[in-house]
Amino acid sequence: MATEVIIPALGESISSGILATWHVKTGDYVEEGQAIFELETDKITSEGMAETSGTIDLKVSEGDEVEVGSVIAIIDESAKAETTEQEPDSSSQEDSSEEEEGEAESANAKPKGQHPASVRRIAEESGIDPDSVDGTGKAGRVTKADMLAAVEKADPVDPAGSTPESEPAKPAQTVQATGRVTRKKMTPLRRTIAKRLVQAQQTTAMLTTFNEVDMSAVMACRKSHQEAFVKKHGVKLGFMSFFTKAVVHALKEYPAVNAQIDEDEIVTNNYYDVGIAVSTPKGLMVPVVRDCESKSFAEIEQDIIAYANKAKEGKISIEDLQGGVFTITNGGIFGSMLSTPILNAPQSAILGMHTIQDRPVALDGEVVIRPIMYLALSYDHRLVDGREAVGFLVSIKKALEDPMRLMFEI
Repeated sequence: MATEVIIPALGESISSGILATWHVKTGDYVEEGQAIFELETDKITSEGMAETSGTIDLKVSEGDEVEVGSVIAIIDESAKAETTEQEPDSSSQEDSSEEEEGEAESANAKPKGQHPASVRRIAEESGIDPDSVDGTGKAGRVTKADMLAAVEKADPVDPAGSTPESEPAKPAQTVQATGRVTRKKMTPLRRTIAKRLVQAQQTTAMLTTFNEVDMSAVMACRKSHQEAFVKKHGVKLGFMSFFTKAVVHALKEYPAVNAQIDEDEIVTNNYYDVGIAVSTPKGLMVPVVRDCESKSFAEIEQDIIAYANKAKEGKISIEDLQGGVFTITNGGIFGSMLSTPILNAPQSAILGMHTIQDRPVALDGEVVIRPIMYLALSYDHRLVDGREAVGFLVSIKKALEDPMRLMFEI
């Protein structure tokens, strides 16, 4: 009996994708529930599982574009009996004895030399041998997340996004032996990001206003309560929860910023689902933290960490990316001092955070050193007036410089 492997429906707006990686090859025996391929679409990357056990025959190659509903492989279920009853040859006697000693250990043995394209790409760029990495995938396979963790461990990155001088970051290998450049097709996700960024520039009257915020109060609050916070909630008290709460506070004060244009209508949102921009190896994604007005600082931090882990493992879903009313992006983790973030359409505003630097400031007639962050608010001037944009940013500044305002909602 033969079972077809079919590209499943992935969402209303997705009709095709790129078969990025085969985790198996023609003739391999696959188990029901085993991850056998990786599919890249213009929104997410997802894994496909075998629906039955048997020998697989691949019908498309890595890099091919495949339509939803198309057949990409066939699994021969009748091969199961042959695989099970097959006599071990002399070369496998040693393996058989090992299985008798520890069947579970053998079942988890890591396959050597066969790795998905995403793992091979990271290996080429980092110089790390995938066979030296402990795999957490099925049957001990090395996953992209395993490689990223190995790279981070071998070449740690500081909060500003730079590597230690003693171990400079290894540049990506972009020069082939046959020429001075390489070419590869853009992934669906990268194409969509490029299209949306250009569209945002062309279809909105985007303007950016700036301010600066003294982070002393937030930093003191974190230092004072960090230990108790971690002990109770199991996560660190980060900056992002403060900024998210400050954004919600400002959105309530300036509802025009929480609106969007739909043809000739203005749609004002009465909810506060905030997108948090996350950088991934495949490009920028903006998962959405829901109902931020009713969530605690701890719940917001937990949601952000969960999304960061899902993004790192390539498990962000379409639902995770939909429905945001406002976006926060933090270029400061890469060392950015100032930037003009681009709108995440159809939203009408986005807040850019930047690196914190000690600066001399005048306070009560004296020059003091304070940790200062520049803030940037990009907004659609068709909908948001300059007065509202400036007021919105000032509201965030006040809330961060006096966090008690968030507690009392003033």
